[in-house]
Amino acid sequence: MTDVLSTPAHQETTTHAGEEARLRRELAAVYRLVAHYRMTDLIFTHISMRLPGPEHHFLINPYGLLFEEITASNLVKIDLDGNPVGHTEHPVNPAGFVIHSAIHAARPDAHCVLHTHTKAGCAVAAQKDGLLPLNQMSMEFHHRVGYHDYEGVALDLDEQRRLVADMGSHPALILRNHGLLTVGSTAAQAFLRMYYLDKACEIQISAQAGGTALVLPDEEVCEHTARQLAGESDGGDFQDDMGYDLAWSAMLRLLDRVAPDYKD
Repeated sequence: MTDVLSTPAHQETTTHAGEEARLRRELAAVYRLVAHYRMTDLIFTHISMRLPGPEHHFLINPYGLLFEEITASNLVKIDLDGNPVGHTEHPVNPAGFVIHSAIHAARPDAHCVLHTHTKAGCAVAAQKDGLLPLNQMSMEFHHRVGYHDYEGVALDLDEQRRLVADMGSHPALILRNHGLLTVGSTAAQAFLRMYYLDKACEIQISAQAGGTALVLPDEEVCEHTARQLAGESDGGDFQDDMGYDLAWSAMLRLLDRVAPDYKD
């Protein structure tokens, strides 16, 4: 008799369950870090994570909870139509569904999608010239950020195709008159991209407030720096391929000190 516990189907189910548990912890960690670094907008904005398997399910925040209240277990699992998968006591923000489901469906590499309404991000999103290459942080996104014109609160499904087209293959999107968005193959990558995109916006607003002429590096230097920060081969003498991993480990150690219940 075949042992049911050793069948391929059971092993696959067990593997998916373990992977979902891990991804829940990672996504909950990002929510807590966004709260810790004051990038929240009360209960609004969203961070989502694609789950493994052919069902096209992903995790998103329970609508109504502050980001500092998010835990691994209270994240809501939904399908690409925005319907909850399994029992949940919490609704899902429809605007979160419209934006995130579109990107998850169009970008296989976008396992994690992070959206914010920070003061600096919204300020730069309202500027005609968008993000300027004023500092090393902003140069990570030089020619690597898309722009999507404002169409109102993201409640219309028809906007999805335009949003996806405007983002293209970029790791980041500036939603004009709205906010910022980043994607990543991991939760760590999406968070660290958002951290530095938002920091670049803060620096830009501060530099512009100085009231003097701004210095912009030439195009060749900006592109060289962008390639360096993206880990692309650029003929340099050295390459830092550990920085993001080390930074993410540091972020998790921070959460273990200040908000260890994110894993619950």
